[in-house]
Amino acid sequence: MKTVLVNGKIITPMRILDNGILVFEDDTILYVGDKHGYEITEQDRVVDAEGKYISPGFIDIHTHGAGGHDFMDGTVEAFLGAAYTHMEHGSTTLIPTTLTSTMEDLFQTLDLFKEVKKQNKGPHLLGLHLEGPYFSMEQRGAQDPKYIKNPEKEEYEKILAYSSDIVRWTIAPELEGALPMGRALEQRGIVPSIGHSNAVYEEVLKAYEHGYCLMTHFYSGMSTVTRVKGERFAGVIESGYLIDEMFVEVIADGLHLPKSLLQLIYKVKGADRICLVTDSMRAAGCEEGEYILGNKETGQRVIVEDGVARLLDRSAFAGSVATADRLIRTMVNMAEVSLQEAVKMMTLTPARVMNIDATTGSLVPGKKADIIVFDKDIHVSKVWVGGILTKDK
Repeated sequence: MKTVLVNGKIITPMRILDNGILVFEDDTILYVGDKHGYEITEQDRVVDAEGKYISPGFIDIHTHGAGGHDFMDGTVEAFLGAAYTHMEHGSTTLIPTTLTSTMEDLFQTLDLFKEVKKQNKGPHLLGLHLEGPYFSMEQRGAQDPKYIKNPEKEEYEKILAYSSDIVRWTIAPELEGALPMGRALEQRGIVPSIGHSNAVYEEVLKAYEHGYCLMTHFYSGMSTVTRVKGERFAGVIESGYLIDEMFVEVIADGLHLPKSLLQLIYKVKGADRICLVTDSMRAAGCEEGEYILGNKETGQRVIVEDGVARLLDRSAFAGSVATADRLIRTMVNMAEVSLQEAVKMMTLTPARVMNIDATTGSLVPGKKADIIVFDKDIHVSKVWVGGILTKDK
């Protein structure tokens, strides 16, 4: 049976189509366009969008958890609980992300993901993003310093051989061994990303030439202009602007980056090079208070207050508590970006980074029926994942 969405404002990559029609069958979009371009039959299931927006499902390529759960808690229930919370807020594709941890915890998460995939009835879980442990100590942020180290080929090759579910890896490219690691990842179809890095421009440029095409949580955990013996050097942030083809993640929760920086990033990079990400920890979708960052047993305590997670000494942020809908609201209301462009940064652009844009990321015939409906305040009322209705309220 075909499902026909009517009376909605359809967000496409080129424009917002007022009072359009979207038709899908099973898991595939068949038609997107004017209401006169498709004749509804008695066999069709008609869904009234009630004048709301019909959008591609959001794609969050960097999240650590939600709903009180972390992806490193070590249970299927916690993993799926976090994923389903994000789905409630419009995310139809996720890349669960690990923190720097013990090798035991990492391998446990790799094992767990195999079982999670079998039981998942929620958002698409594209694969895992390993954030660390190959970081600059100076730019570690909330990452546990006990586990930070330089890349060792024997170690990362062992990890890669153990799991085929790794789809991206965040690394400080100035570290010894990071460039060949970037090339090794790229050759496997894994996206190497620059993060928690103290590199200068020349090092970032070399990293880009070795496959590093994305910057993890732009402005957070990365160098800016540095001075050595009076001479100034551009840092990672400036490099992100100078390298036109470099993609950047933006935590648009309204706190990690102020209005001025959100507008600057958008002005220079544009929607085609920005991926909105939650970088959310377990408190996303929960009340404020004390939580554990990372594994519930071995992670560190943090405080969630004023809409963000912080280290207990308040010296640094420790992740966001945002969900995808909040990111869109921030870009539209604070950064004054058009809704169409804001949605693109949470759908088509991350799909392109992860090389899945041929099958998802926009409402185009032939792509997956990953579809959401939300109102003018970006409150999500309906979610379809691969054509299956997973939220309706």
